[in-house]
Amino acid sequence: MPEAPDLHVLREYLSPRLTERKIISVRELRPLVVRNLVGAPMSEHASGRLIEGLGRKGKLLIMSLSDGISIVVSPMLTGELSLVEPGKRIMKSTILTMNLDDGMQIRYTDAKRMGQVYYLESDRLDEITRVADQGPDVLDAPLNLPDFRAALKRYRGEVKGVLTRGQLVAGIGNAYADEVLWEAGIYPFRKVTQLSGEEVMRLHHATYRVPTDAATKLQEIFGADHPRKERKFLSVHGKSGSDCPKCGSVISSVKSRQRDTNFCRSCQPGTMFE
Repeated sequence: MPEAPDLHVLREYLSPRLTERKIISVRELRPLVVRNLVGAPMSEHASGRLIEGLGRKGKLLIMSLSDGISIVVSPMLTGELSLVEPGKRIMKSTILTMNLDDGMQIRYTDAKRMGQVYYLESDRLDEITRVADQGPDVLDAPLNLPDFRAALKRYRGEVKGVLTRGQLVAGIGNAYADEVLWEAGIYPFRKVTQLSGEEVMRLHHATYRVPTDAATKLQEIFGADHPRKERKFLSVHGKSGSDCPKCGSVISSVKSRQRDTNFCRSCQPGTMFE
């Protein structure tokens, strides 16, 4: 799943290449993935519009078009927005293509079709649940510790679930939740009501430091190239069976709620029955 660091570097790459470009034509190859709230066919309604900007909110990309229209991309697990030469082979996973006036093409691909593309008036963005329910972005100015502590008190669930839900902070998904909790030394399945004051302080620090450092690392990796999802540099996520970078213990993997959670049992002690 693309998360805030991934989409941050992608937006930085795409924004200057898309802004002020005109959409010449649109083709919907998998129309069921596109939620058209305008009423008119997107292929007709979007053609001829200027792209005025590309923004990001949490795990969403928001493309602003002329005359108050927006395209919101929610990639979910396997969705990807990219800028390609139009002659590149169309894959089965291609959902939507948009030809631009400079000869390039925007493509949204999604192998599992779990993501969504919304086409709607910009003043209706809050009608999209994933937009309206998000908390402050994790790459924006951090909440101070007292405000973070107060916000955390609204939740009763497992700390990893609270991080990925997006209401406390927006932009953290499965991968970076693992990284944040490893950095903070907190067992992923601990209830937030059980966290000590010291643990909340460590969680606050890691919640903002880990994604920010990751965005910087991704910028170093890709430079001027088109960024793709990159996870090899992470410390524990996807590293089941590898040595923990802190203590050398073996990284564990637990499948819960249809997602893998990776953590170090030595650095993050706990039990699912607490």
